[in-house]
Amino acid sequence: MKKSRATSRFEAKLLRPAKPGKDSSWTFLVLPKAASEKLPRRGRTTVDGTINGHPFRATLEPDGHLSHWLRVDKELGAAANAVVGDAVTLEISPVEAEPEPDLPTDLRKALAASPEAKSTWDHTTTIARLDWIHWVVSAKQQQTRERRIQDACDMLASGKGRVCCFDQSGYYSKSLSAPKVAE
Repeated sequence: MKKSRATSRFEAKLLRPAKPGKDSSWTFLVLPKAASEKLPRRGRTTVDGTINGHPFRATLEPDGHLSHWLRVDKELGAAANAVVGDAVTLEISPVEAEPEPDLPTDLRKALAASPEAKSTWDHTTTIARLDWIHWVVSAKQQQTRERRIQDACDMLASGKGRVCCFDQSGYYSKSLSAPKVAE
């Protein structure tokens, strides 16, 4: 399977999440596997693209089935003149270089308190930092998140540059997936 910066063009249906959280105005779509196969990685991947001709930049999430999904917020949906149930046309291509991820406040504070961990953090790749952050924020409970932050700092302080035991695609652990679709 060859990965490239090639542009993929496809149609996908806008879906409503069964559990949208506090903000019920967003929708999502799942990429066809053929489009995902052209991306550089099975995990989170940032793309430039258009949806119904409207430009956007977004980070695609792994769906746990060797593909990706895209969250379409209210503003992007409105700009694309699309609502739940519509088939939209997308063109996407991976960005040249992944943008530096936003560091959650709790992880930033923990890294600041551990110079050894912070040093390793600063010398890892953007993709590795993205994976560390995703591992931390994917915790479903606050207690698990706090434990992962402590474990991350311990591993980083020992010189470990990549998070272990974290399936970036969600395929093997099913820790990552697209939202369930509302009926």
